Amino acid sequence: MNYYSSQISRLIEELSRLPGIGAKTAQRLAFHIINLPQDQVNNLSQAITAAKQHVRYCSNCYTLTDNELCPICASEKRNRNIIMVVENPRDLAAYEKTGRYEGVYHVLHGAISPMLGIGPDDIKLKELMQRLQGEIEEVIIATNSSLEGETTAMYISKLIKPTGIKVSRIASGVPVGGDLEYIDEVTLLRALEGRVEL
Repeated sequence: MNYYSSQISRLIEELSRLPGIGAKTAQRLAFHIINLPQDQVNNLSQAITAAKQHVRYCSNCYTLTDNELCPICASEKRNRNIIMVVENPRDLAAYEKTGRYEGVYHVLHGAISPMLGIGPDDIKLKELMQRLQGEIEEVIIATNSSLEGETTAMYISKLIKPTGIKVSRIASGVPVGGDLEYIDEVTLLRALEGRVEL
């Protein structure tokens, strides 16, 4: 039995299609939107429409932007000789929040996953290899520590090493605040292998 009118039900249904939004959260968001002043609802819908119409891939690193180049690629302060390869724009944002990385990025928009039918041609690998024709000193592979991320990292490494460009992988290991007894063996082994001198 449907408790809501067709318009409310439709709004709840559309919101529940968003990633990470379940039925209860969609319902809560729908009622919040309905109770907003009209000008705020207009601003929200205009922002969604404008983003969909104007956001595209950066022509250099393939992150999302509303200009030809993203702010990072357009910045004169960035070291263009070092490229950090990430799986998606959210990973790029996570590294930017540290405020410590001064190079540029390359966004793959996925990872190699034979189980899901995603191969090297389905992500932005060809574009990465084209960027390596310039004066690149190092490629830092910062894919996730998942099976797909590791597969992608190994594949990229095998492609780049013959070019003579330095290839490195971000360290992985014990998270800050993590109790060793609850951490899996692979993570502990990586932490041990990636140890640094104090």
